[in-house]
Amino acid sequence: MIFYQTEERKKSTMGMTMTQKILAAHAGLDSVQAGQLINAKLDMVLGNDITSPVAINEFKKAGFTSVFDKEKISLVMDHFVPNKDIKAAEQSKQCREFAGEMGITNFYDVGNMGVEHALLPEKGLVGPGECIIGADSHTCTYGALGAFSTGVGSTDMAAGMATGQAWFKVPSAIRFELTGKLNKYVSGKDVILHIIGKIGVDGALYRSMEFTGPGLASLSMEDRLCMANMAIEAGAKNGIFAVDDITLAYVKDRVNRLFTVYEADEDAEYDEVIEIDLSQIKSTVSFPHLPENTKTIDQVGDIKIDQVVIGSCTNGRLSDLAVAAEILKGKKVAKNVRAIIIPATQQIYMDAMKLGYLETFIQAGCAVSTPTCGPCLGGYMGILADGERAVATTNRNFVGRMGHVNSEVYLASPAVAAASAIAGKIAGPEQD
Repeated sequence: MIFYQTEERKKSTMGMTMTQKILAAHAGLDSVQAGQLINAKLDMVLGNDITSPVAINEFKKAGFTSVFDKEKISLVMDHFVPNKDIKAAEQSKQCREFAGEMGITNFYDVGNMGVEHALLPEKGLVGPGECIIGADSHTCTYGALGAFSTGVGSTDMAAGMATGQAWFKVPSAIRFELTGKLNKYVSGKDVILHIIGKIGVDGALYRSMEFTGPGLASLSMEDRLCMANMAIEAGAKNGIFAVDDITLAYVKDRVNRLFTVYEADEDAEYDEVIEIDLSQIKSTVSFPHLPENTKTIDQVGDIKIDQVVIGSCTNGRLSDLAVAAEILKGKKVAKNVRAIIIPATQQIYMDAMKLGYLETFIQAGCAVSTPTCGPCLGGYMGILADGERAVATTNRNFVGRMGHVNSEVYLASPAVAAASAIAGKIAGPEQD
């Protein structure tokens, strides 16, 4: 069952974008405009095992003794969990004890956790029209559901846990008008890499990236979650997708509370409108050491690799594993290449097991991990040595992101990553 309502129209107000409408509603205002400073009520506050301890320390330092709502805080132990060392264990312990003290309902630990930005949508903890902050830059993922969602610092997380509010400067927006349909083996990852390559890593600085147009029908929820996730890689405050039947089908039986569907006004102001024909997008790879450094697969050349990682909050969902399994089935990972597959949640892990994907991966010579962010941020489960190269479905490829400062990370889709694992070099799914 779906419990939702459409927004009340107020003809007297000025035209607003989706993001501006959500912020206005949560600030109790009829309208807001770009640049305005507001206080907004929060529907969810998120932290993980790295960022939450700092927030907890600030929370207690400020003298707070209770959280604003036990149901509207999520603490997900996903970065260095299962604990990689003593410090990681101590940080998880602090989060565990705080969750117990405060009676926080949505605490996810070893055995039931997942990569936070895959877990919260899966559990229905975030929904359309909501206002969400998280002490993690990729909290903008939930814009895929038509929510305003953005990353904040740990001190803002502390204030959010205590008061249920956060301050924002209302962003202006860029509208991306999507047309056409994706080709086989081309996914949301390729689309967002294409866009970042086009506008640059600061191309949407402190602006909202609003995705709309008939091309949305070609994008699965997994595509949208990936694209919204990487809005931060273009410098954006948030990414947000228009709510359609695909959105509503996804939240059905997940989001069991009333939510509001917001639409941008016809006279909403945008800094610019960028048209993207999805049918023209090819498999795309982001070269070191910036996500904007993109090349299409036919421009890559001969680049040998040492490691492949398929997973993360960007591309560890079931459809991502399905594509990888399709390409790897009956094949072997190239000699001297390490292929690591990380399902993003326990549910995805189980579904992949039932569908035979895990057997396919293991027979191909891949290592399959419990859910974790580990290798994405150079934490564990796939650290690179001096001079090594990796193709990863993760979202950042800065210097030293996945290990040694002289290592290199190439960002790509699960299809390209799987094909590259077989080839021993960066390759497209049609080349394997």
